[in-house]
Amino acid sequence: MQGFKDFIMRGNLVELAVAFVIATAFAKVVAALVVVIMDIVGKIGGSPSFSSYTPHGIHIGDFLTALIGFVLLAAVVYFFVVVPYNKATELAKSRRKGGVEIEADPTELDLLVQIRDELRTRPRA
Repeated sequence: MQGFKDFIMRGNLVELAVAFVIATAFAKVVAALVVVIMDIVGKIGGSPSFSSYTPHGIHIGDFLTALIGFVLLAAVVYFFVVVPYNKATELAKSRRKGGVEIEADPTELDLLVQIRDELRTRPRA
């Protein structure tokens, strides 16, 4: 029973569950926004759905509707989620560093090279 409790309370699993719930709710918001944008496109083009569009008898209307919906969805996610998230992440990083760039910690190889160089410059007894 303890193993199951550890599995359930593992940080990654809880974070994944929260992300899934939030993503499900957010998907509804994004889908509604895409519908609004498709309605605007429909006002401009005369119809919010291209399903009945069949040039030379080829039924590509459903494909066009799905393609435009996908591009709009991708644009909404990019401009309203990815861009603000990246800006917030950069801002948080700069605040953590106090606005000053901090060099990365030296690797083990860097430290060994420094030790070797110090030993070479040290006078021998």
